[in-house]
Amino acid sequence: MTTSTALLVADLTGVAVFAASGASAAVAKRLDLFGVVFVGFVAALGGGIFRDLAIDEVPPLAFADWRYATTAAVTAAAVFWLHPQFARLRTTVLVLDAAGLALFTVTGTLKALDAQVPAVGACVIGMLTAIGGGLGRDLLTAEIPVVLRREIYAVAALVGAIAVALLDWLGRADTAWLTAAAVLVFVLRLVALRRRWSAPIATLRPPKTGVRGPQG
Repeated sequence: MTTSTALLVADLTGVAVFAASGASAAVAKRLDLFGVVFVGFVAALGGGIFRDLAIDEVPPLAFADWRYATTAAVTAAAVFWLHPQFARLRTTVLVLDAAGLALFTVTGTLKALDAQVPAVGACVIGMLTAIGGGLGRDLLTAEIPVVLRREIYAVAALVGAIAVALLDWLGRADTAWLTAAAVLVFVLRLVALRRRWSAPIATLRPPKTGVRGPQG
């Protein structure tokens, strides 16, 4: 399997995984079939559309290649019809979401590097490719985006993007090493979920009460 074919397979797998994640969230909010497919489409392809616009690839691949939109729509529709069985697979959904995060991190960063985006910018684009669909999914379903909560999510994607950029700089961006970078993101996300790792949050102190005014 050539690198381009492997990347296509990884990309479409990520699309299917995030479409299932988005559709599941929409079903939980009791949206109709169109709403479920639309949220699944945004979750699956939102990050990739951002990536392509950022590197000036117009039209975005999500619109130029029918396989992307079809994969997202078919997967989301399948979740709509099979949601009673799918709802019992919460752990599976979390694992699939972690896999999608890993796949999109690698493919997004690689595509930015191939477009001659400097390494720092490519890492940011790779991270946003991975988290953009989930951000759109949460906003459409009226949830606080997971990337803004305490969970280790965007950080895992950023670590993976940095790993891909380093591999490219070292001339080791082959299938085996890129797979290792994806596994790094996948494992980091799952371990963070398992151990409940989180980023620090600000501690708000309650205002002082009973402050005495000036004596006079």
